[in-house]
Amino acid sequence: MKVLITAGPTREYLDPVRFISNPSTGRMGYLIAEECIKNGYDVTLISGPTSLEVPQGVKYIRIETADEMKKAVLKYFPESEVLIMSAAISDWRPAKRAKEKIKRKKEWKLKLIPNPDILKEVGKIKMPSQKVIGFALETEDIIKNAKKKLKEKKLDLIVANTPDFFGKGKVSNAIFISKEGRAEEFKMIEKEDIAKKIVSILPSL
Repeated sequence: MKVLITAGPTREYLDPVRFISNPSTGRMGYLIAEECIKNGYDVTLISGPTSLEVPQGVKYIRIETADEMKKAVLKYFPESEVLIMSAAISDWRPAKRAKEKIKRKKEWKLKLIPNPDILKEVGKIKMPSQKVIGFALETEDIIKNAKKKLKEKKLDLIVANTPDFFGKGKVSNAIFISKEGRAEEFKMIEKEDIAKKIVSILPSL
């Protein structure tokens, strides 16, 4: 089975030295990649900047921005049987990127514009034989918002969790929701166990 995995944060640069990002470590995606390798799958890992060691046996693609992530995903998705989108992709980017370092100011208005919706683009080219798994990081109405994303993005499975998962060694409640609407909740689960759970159900998606 050919599995494409995205991991880590993206960076959206304001100028040559500053960027917008998030606290994602990328560990979830790397754990999934490691588990896929253990199961004998052919793995391509597209990752934003992390301090993690690249799992042995994966094809590794390093990116920084959401636009770079989009190009890489659309390049490798057509040849993949499963896509697991665990990356924490920035929703917005600066409307303009300054060529030189922006000097300190008392007040500065920053205009942001939306980044590309990668899962939406994937949905346009997804074949019936391909499966897509997404993640929904929510702070309220977790199940409702996750189900909405599941439907809008044409996902086969979505894993909903909270910001409690940011960082190494963290645990959080997680809810697995299938395209049929079945929800299975796991209380205070570790990332390692989520990775194992996801990989264990790949053959039955």
